[in-house]
Amino acid sequence: MTAMSVLPVPSSEGGQYRQPIITAAIGLTARSGWSTVTMARLAELVGVSRQTVYNEIGSKTALAEAMVTHELGRFLAVVGSAFEQHPGDLVAGIHEAVRAVLELADDNLLLRAIASATHGTDTEFLPFLTTRAAALLTEAKTVLAERVRGYAPPLDDDRLTVVIDLVVRAVLSHVMQPSGTPAHTAEGLAWVAARLLDTTPPRSC
Repeated sequence: MTAMSVLPVPSSEGGQYRQPIITAAIGLTARSGWSTVTMARLAELVGVSRQTVYNEIGSKTALAEAMVTHELGRFLAVVGSAFEQHPGDLVAGIHEAVRAVLELADDNLLLRAIASATHGTDTEFLPFLTTRAAALLTEAKTVLAERVRGYAPPLDDDRLTVVIDLVVRAVLSHVMQPSGTPAHTAEGLAWVAARLLDTTPPRSC
């Protein structure tokens, strides 16, 4: 009987080795590619048995999902932190959030894969991300919407939804294919957001 045939259903919380296994998988993927990630290799890196990896994670598909969830959590954490740094200035919060996300995404294989999946672009993670791409995009927009509404911008919900969708998709596009430094891109997107949100009147011609 193989290890896979007796594979238990892992807890979403996991045990003491779950996070080290996920971290090791992310590092190995970044260094050598997803195809090199095996349960045996992860067991060796973490210093546990292969059965322990199966017990903590489950299948390789479940591992990919756990890795994506981990990276999305980091993405959302820096967004939240950016707005907390600027509680009275929405545009400054957007600027900091965009800059922080793009800096986090620099050379980050998984964040680029997430961004690519939301745009329907093929990546080696696509089989694991296709069914979740819409949910990931929705979650990112929901988090941003909650933050932005806290500043009471002068837009109704429908128009605010359009602005947030535009900003999130623009950021994901820059994650996939940067066109400048994170700081420069953040400045440009914050300028656009300020005018769409009507928080700063445009200069008169």
